[in-house]
Amino acid sequence: EVYKPFDIIPRPAGTLDYQMGGWFKKKISSVDDLKGLRMRIPGLGGQMLAKAGGQAVSVAGGDIYRYLDRGVIDASEWIGPYLDEKMKFYKVAKYYYYPGWHEPGTNLEFIFNRQAYESLPRELRTVLEQAALDCERWMTRECIIQNREAMKDLLDHRRVKLMRFPDPVLETLKKYARQVYEEIAARDPVSAKVYRAYLEVQQKLGKRGTAHTDAYYNNL
Repeated sequence: EVYKPFDIIPRPAGTLDYQMGGWFKKKISSVDDLKGLRMRIPGLGGQMLAKAGGQAVSVAGGDIYRYLDRGVIDASEWIGPYLDEKMKFYKVAKYYYYPGWHEPGTNLEFIFNRQAYESLPRELRTVLEQAALDCERWMTRECIIQNREAMKDLLDHRRVKLMRFPDPVLETLKKYARQVYEEIAARDPVSAKVYRAYLEVQQKLGKRGTAHTDAYYNNL
């Protein structure tokens, strides 16, 4: 429904598994520690951080290490243990926080031109659908396995300190998240519809969803 006006068809292509909260040069013990914090964090997460008194900084992926090393930024989110370790962030920021409150998980996707897709014979459309599904399954499983192995290496050999954001910090960020979502929903009907759908799912899951997420991070 969201993609239809652009005449394209989306299909899931893979997920990067749960994301981490980011790399920090100093501990985050309270909400006050977010004030004045210069963090590389894009999109909605950046808007939420700004409400908490922090400063969202736009930094290209290839520049994050250098900016952290030189003190241009105090923290940065990226993805998860497997891909984060390859960036060697552990050399310039020792505190590795979870959960990824700003971006719990990333879905990649294939995008097909609607007219081109619908012009294909049914069997070729089936090939595209199956190829997308296979990518989704492979990437998801690969990231789950690699994240666990990378986290073990970060903790055992890189002297990284795995930290959980304190509950008061997460509650405050959740409050600001609601504010950001509601502000966007108030000015855009499509966003409002998507937001309502998310709220309905959250209400159905209740605490089960939170328990599942905590169990994931505890088992890394």
